[in-house]
Amino acid sequence: MMEWVKILCLVLLVFSFSSVADELMERALKLMGETPLIDGHNDLPWQMRNLFNNQLNDVDLHRLNSTHTNIEKIKHGRLSAQFWAAYVPCDTQNKDAVRQTLEQIDVIHRMCDKYPDDFKFAASSQDIMDAFEQNKTASLIGVEGGHSIDSSLGTLRTMYQLGVRYLTLTHSCNTPWADNWLMDTESNPVSNIGLSEFGKQVIWEMNRIGMLIDLSHVSEKVMNQVLDISKAPVIFSHSSAYSICKHKRNVPDDVLVKVKLNRGIVMVNFYNDYVTCNEHATLSDVADHFDHIKKVADASIIGFGGDYDGVPRVPVGLEDVSKYPDLVVELLRRGWSDNEIKDALGGNLLRVFRDVEIVRDSQRNTKPDDKPIPLKEVQNPCRTDYGYSDKSSSTCAQSFYPLVLILALLNKLL
Repeated sequence: MMEWVKILCLVLLVFSFSSVADELMERALKLMGETPLIDGHNDLPWQMRNLFNNQLNDVDLHRLNSTHTNIEKIKHGRLSAQFWAAYVPCDTQNKDAVRQTLEQIDVIHRMCDKYPDDFKFAASSQDIMDAFEQNKTASLIGVEGGHSIDSSLGTLRTMYQLGVRYLTLTHSCNTPWADNWLMDTESNPVSNIGLSEFGKQVIWEMNRIGMLIDLSHVSEKVMNQVLDISKAPVIFSHSSAYSICKHKRNVPDDVLVKVKLNRGIVMVNFYNDYVTCNEHATLSDVADHFDHIKKVADASIIGFGGDYDGVPRVPVGLEDVSKYPDLVVELLRRGWSDNEIKDALGGNLLRVFRDVEIVRDSQRNTKPDDKPIPLKEVQNPCRTDYGYSDKSSSTCAQSFYPLVLILALLNKLL
């Protein structure tokens, strides 16, 4: 008799857990139907280059199964808006970074054109809401890495005209005007400029034109410098909490507090190495980062920045973009209120975006900054110097370049 009682109690307990889980999922999906889920960073466009050399005509995004992202997974995950990364590797710097970035911008536009029933190109906060009402995924562009503008404010403005709405100031390499996170891992870094004077020009010009400033990948010094001078809120499009995982790609507590004061946002990254600082992680580990940022700063600065299709490992329970609702369920289980969930889903990013647009509109009468970066800061054998009056450094570099080639050839022959 006692055995039957135990079995009955176990069955009732399982049923109770199942019922609670169903209720939480129902609540999560309801909230996701009321507020757009906006993710800050997805590298599917890079997979289009990496796997198909951007030959989108040969790809069916409904059936593609070799990536974290396809259209069916997007719909199952209730992904309402996505910043697609226009990323090109650091070794394109000083070579063809601008061309390759333009090609990535092009492939994002072509994704929207090829699947008009599923994607809607977006370039404003209102565009996101319009796409949400039409049950389409708002598709925005973020350029991942300052090397993509080749130290040119004109290139920055041109990319904005093409629909780019955020620029990650660096990838995992320095630009001539900003240091990346790897500088914080070295005892004697090769650079310690943080943000140069031209880097400050980049920040202010981004404020003027209405481009979101993304601080993922930059050094801690640059984080603080930008937060001190930006006239608009900033974003971390795909970074997590340093106190939970002490990886320099993550955001320290003191910076989280400054982001709160800036009215910015930290969009939590799902990459295992940034979640647990090792190769293994779970959905619960990701939720720990949400909880920590909420505790240190507030739920008002939190968002989702999965980094899908840009990383080799993702947590158990967050295997692809279809799994977002499960993370929302976990946050609800931990006691997050409906309003906090709505803020994290998309409310916070929409507020940041609108504030950036307000700053832009307040500077409509401000002239574009057309002062170029000093030649000495960018001179290299692959770069011409047309327009610069002082070409001494250029002449020097160009005069030595043939000698470098001769020495390289002699070395090969020997």
